Amino acid sequence: MKRAKLQNENNQLMQGINAAHQRRMEMESANNVLRAQAVELTERLRSLNSVLQVVEEVSGLSMEIPEIPDTMLELWQQLPCSVPPIMASADMFQY
Repeated sequence: MKRAKLQNENNQLMQGINAAHQRRMEMESANNVLRAQAVELTERLRSLNSVLQVVEEVSGLSMEIPEIPDTMLELWQQLPCSVPPIMASADMFQY
């Protein structure tokens, strides 16, 4: 009877581990998409700022061209993109 209870608890723990691993993989995938979008949007802003600078030079009009902070992009790039998952097996929980 006790063995069956422990095996049941073991199965529940494994299900919890598998669910947490799945959620982690989903979040990692979403983070990778956000990192790529941040890089792309930063490059778009840089291109638009370049166009504004040309327009400012050609037209002689003074324009307020905001600077793009590199720190934001650097933060995204410094975050780890992928961390090896911690794998568990049923053998680890045998009583």
